[in-house]
Amino acid sequence: MAEALVHVLWFIDGSEDEQMDQDDAVKVMEGVAHAVSTLPSDQRQELIELVGEMASAESNPARREFLDEFPKGFGLIDDAP
Repeated sequence: MAEALVHVLWFIDGSEDEQMDQDDAVKVMEGVAHAVSTLPSDQRQELIELVGEMASAESNPARREFLDEFPKGFGLIDDAP
């Protein structure tokens, strides 16, 4: 399920105006960020680990960067050091 979620978000993040209305894209991304940020801490940690494993296995540099930034960008980890 995590892989499917990340795949959809990767598509939305990289979509052009012709593919998807950018206002709608922002709404979807913000909605997902809110949903995953409210997960219980054990589920958040599990998702962080899964995304980390996906990033380690990713050969596409742009997608790997997206995966590396996913936990912070989607509210799974705090901005504080």
